[in-house]
Amino acid sequence: MEQKIKIKNGSIQETLLLPLWGRAYETKKNNPKLIDKKAVEIIEKIDYDFSTIEKTQSMSQYGWVARSLHTDRLALEFIDKHPEATIVNIGCGLDTTFSRIDNGKIICYELDLPDVIALRKNFYEDSDRHQNIASSFLDTEWFEKIVVRDGLLFLAGGVLYYFNEEQIKEFFIKASDHFKRCDFFFDSLSPMGMKIAKKQVLKKGGMGMSMDCGWGLKPIKTLENWDNRIKVINTIPMHKGMYKGLPFRTKMILFIPDMLGVCSIVHIRMG
Repeated sequence: MEQKIKIKNGSIQETLLLPLWGRAYETKKNNPKLIDKKAVEIIEKIDYDFSTIEKTQSMSQYGWVARSLHTDRLALEFIDKHPEATIVNIGCGLDTTFSRIDNGKIICYELDLPDVIALRKNFYEDSDRHQNIASSFLDTEWFEKIVVRDGLLFLAGGVLYYFNEEQIKEFFIKASDHFKRCDFFFDSLSPMGMKIAKKQVLKKGGMGMSMDCGWGLKPIKTLENWDNRIKVINTIPMHKGMYKGLPFRTKMILFIPDMLGVCSIVHIRMG
């Protein structure tokens, strides 16, 4: 019998399980909004007690699925315009987007810290078009490894709000300097959203991770003040498109943070 992969409690690796579990859990529903067979496959290979997550994260689960649905849609629209696009998945964790959007031509780089990439290699093998890069995204020497043939799209799901505003601003400007033109798709939390995430997600999920700092963004258009090459293309409330078929009470619970701009999907273009 194949030995399962252990995840250490209180580690960064542990936070990677939240969205992974969310996608796998959704896939097993009778009428799933997202089908992610790779997430199910990975979950089955991990030695971890998911019972606390399952009991406490029913509302957050909708957000993780929504983020993947938005990401897939934007990435596929981008690939439709740029069939040989380069996708860079920043802070990839155990993300499985490539498995859902690959058209047989794109190049996808999965970027994360060395211990996370070591974990990923239990589930993915490098190929000519799908490669892991072990680095902090802030150490921009990895820019030199990126091959761009037909458009560049950066994805960053559940990542940027762990850092501070100056770090993100500096990174965006460096990316504009180096790549000249690229699109960037990420989720943002407002200052209120940061407080909710700390209390409701990490602590109630039984995780020992702290989130002492972080970037709360509001209003989103202020990103354009950082550099005249940055343009906000679109902002989408996180749960938009998720309401169909849900109980009325659940719809209201999801609608309120969307109305208040607590968590948004942001599409910017640089260059």
